[in-house]
Amino acid sequence: MFTLRAAFLAIALLAVPTAASADEFNPKQRDEIGAIVRDYLLKHPEVLLDVSKELDKRQQEAEDHQRNGAVAENADALFHSPSDFVAGNPKGDVTMVEFFDYNCPWCKKSMPEVLRLIDEDKNLRLVMKEFPIFGEDSEYAARAALAARKQDKYWPVHLALLGHEGKLSKADVDEIAAAQGLDMAKLKTDLDSPEIIAVIARNQQLANTMAITGTPAFIIDRKVIPGYLPKDGLAAAIKEIRDAGGCSVC
Repeated sequence: MFTLRAAFLAIALLAVPTAASADEFNPKQRDEIGAIVRDYLLKHPEVLLDVSKELDKRQQEAEDHQRNGAVAENADALFHSPSDFVAGNPKGDVTMVEFFDYNCPWCKKSMPEVLRLIDEDKNLRLVMKEFPIFGEDSEYAARAALAARKQDKYWPVHLALLGHEGKLSKADVDEIAAAQGLDMAKLKTDLDSPEIIAVIARNQQLANTMAITGTPAFIIDRKVIPGYLPKDGLAAAIKEIRDAGGCSVC
């Protein structure tokens, strides 16, 4: 609806002198202008598509601008928080951050792509950001994974949770954690700790600041990539950062 109104406004402005305002036209004149606009759109419906594309482009540019500035302002929290698990090369020259949800099907699809990427790129540092957006079971899984880190089991639990077929329930999470050899009594205590709850709250606030509303989402230096991207696409984004001289904020 917004795009349609914008199209009518754009064409109407072309049809009348730019110095005129709506109040300067009487009802008959406004009806005539409306008829001109309608006739033009019927003869040139492609104008609506052009206007829609331009609005989408401007909106995307505005979001990219917001994200670019937000990444720089929150670089330490994004790339170097001690609360986050780091995979790949901890001393890599480029850092990639992944926001994910254990019940996100696209995150599950992305996992083998990311694993191949860090296996092939020995100089990539990968930061994991739990961002549960699919309800209580997702949040429980995220807290369990973070709690598993206290037993040095984050990575195997992470892989097992993302590798689970179908939706994860709390019972599934407990079963997976037990199968990885965790002390379940300690896990249950740790996952309810204020420290772990605060980590998820910070991740959610960061995602909001970055205008990230879905999972997966990747951040490579200043570049924010919302949504699933195959390994080759991620590798190309990393190469672009290196070709430009390396990390500017990561």
